[in-house]
Amino acid sequence: MASMPDKAAASTGTHPKDVMPPTAAALASARSSADEVARELEELRDRFRKTTNALASAAHDLKTPLAILNGYIELLQSQKLGPLNERQREVMGDMFSSGQRLQQFIQDFLTFSALETGGLRMQYVEGDMNGCLSEVCRLWSGRFQERGLALYFLANDKLTEFPFDGPKIQRVISNLLENACKYTPQGGSVWLHAEPHMWERRSVSKFASNGDRRRQSTRVPNAVKVTVADTGPGIRPEFHLEIFDDFFRLPGSESAEGMGLGLAIARRLLQGMGGKIWVESEPGAGCKFSFLIPLKPILSTPPRGTK
Repeated sequence: MASMPDKAAASTGTHPKDVMPPTAAALASARSSADEVARELEELRDRFRKTTNALASAAHDLKTPLAILNGYIELLQSQKLGPLNERQREVMGDMFSSGQRLQQFIQDFLTFSALETGGLRMQYVEGDMNGCLSEVCRLWSGRFQERGLALYFLANDKLTEFPFDGPKIQRVISNLLENACKYTPQGGSVWLHAEPHMWERRSVSKFASNGDRRRQSTRVPNAVKVTVADTGPGIRPEFHLEIFDDFFRLPGSESAEGMGLGLAIARRLLQGMGGKIWVESEPGAGCKFSFLIPLKPILSTPPRGTK
């Protein structure tokens, strides 16, 4: 009785030994196809870069006339050019708020463009994280009061000074506070907290032995963990990763202000510092956004969109 391989070979009229390797022509065709795909991909990337730069240039050109308009509105609000009645003050207030929002949209897009094209660099300076977070809270306290929300921050005396990019950390916190302020209902609360943290990284420097890693993991913290928690509606688990994507909007929130770039910008800024960000949330139970940044800047190849 013939063996199974013999039957298979007989049924197809070929033998495994008769299978010929790819010809030179076939290999050349495959390489040509791969080269064509690579060229098309590079063309798409180049087109995307040019489009992003063009839009960023347009957004930048909008900054000056918008700043002039906002300046005139502030001048009218000051009533240095004459008194305003109650209705006029309300209109001026609405105009000023709209101008501020438009200014924020433009700044978000410019930041996104700089991150996308690698034009934003990290500037590490030894500083006090408590002071950095306290200043952000001071800037946002008026907005929270207007919305009827409580904002809590208590400095942590266990935090020591370390090198970090203060303005970019404040940008990350501002984006998180803006979302909390936007989605937390009136009467709700938002907490900002920072603490030393031992970050067990998956990848370890090739210069450190396993023994060194074990000793480090049981002793001193190597990162700072910052958390923004709110009493808002929460986010379903299936969106916990997508919310950090560029231009992503949660279903049902399409009419909300913004372009869906706040969390994406925060993620990219933190990646550029060697950090990470995540969310813990359930529907109806609020959100807790946390991020980690190392106490020692990690000088490595930045991810796409950072430099």
